[in-house]
Amino acid sequence: MTNRTDADEPKYWVKSVGRAAEILETLASPPPGDGLSVTEIAQRCGVSKSTAFGTLQTLRAFGLVSDDGEGMSRRYRLGMGLARLGDRARAQVSLRRLAHPVLRDLSARTGMASRVAVPEGGLAVVVDQVEVDNRVRLDLRMGERELPHCTGLGKALLSAMPEAEAAAVIERHGLPRRTGRTITDPDTFLAHLRDIARVGYALDDEEDAEGIICIGAPVRDDRGGCAGAVSITGLKLGLPAWRYQELGGEVRDAAHRISIELGWPGEGADASGAPDGTAPRTAVR
Repeated sequence: MTNRTDADEPKYWVKSVGRAAEILETLASPPPGDGLSVTEIAQRCGVSKSTAFGTLQTLRAFGLVSDDGEGMSRRYRLGMGLARLGDRARAQVSLRRLAHPVLRDLSARTGMASRVAVPEGGLAVVVDQVEVDNRVRLDLRMGERELPHCTGLGKALLSAMPEAEAAAVIERHGLPRRTGRTITDPDTFLAHLRDIARVGYALDDEEDAEGIICIGAPVRDDRGGCAGAVSITGLKLGLPAWRYQELGGEVRDAAHRISIELGWPGEGADASGAPDGTAPRTAVR
């Protein structure tokens, strides 16, 4: 039961709608395949059995709840109408719109240009960016397709994939040397991806261009799959090594903020993508 008091409720709170939402949340808690009886639902939500039953029947009429069994053995579960609504909600989400205010804040906090990209054929495609008012301007372009193995965005996206998929991307695109610091050995690079997944952010330390660093982190969607990545880019000159970890934490936190907006349930979510193997369908608008 949600421990909500009258003081917590918004001004225009509709109690019956709030009760219905709480019942749906309660029905989401059992393991897949299990259901709850009306008595269990009433107890967990702190309402009478008659109130719980009436709310369940209303939700059932809209396809938001399903039931099976008769009498005392009847069990209630979430209805497939929620899947339809979920698909529509996912299609309406704009990664660019959600990310832009976070990018502005990230640039303000770090003093570096920030970007958000989506995966396309193993590459990172930049869909939005926030530049900073510096005397030295970096050559950052919208729609740019970044290599997966030597950029902060690309490495962040690869680190969120199952290793077999990341290896396939590497095999398809290769590991061309861009600077003397580019990782070009496949085994070394796969181990590098495991380190990135562990710390939550990727560092491009002059691996794509001399004198430039880029730090990226993956963005998760509501299913735990990778919807994209965010990054900051700046000059390495004069930047102390200890600052990299602080900046990495800033980028990782920004990616988490966007992920939460996309419905990501948190660290325990499945990071392998949609359970049916489909790619994330977050809209980019």
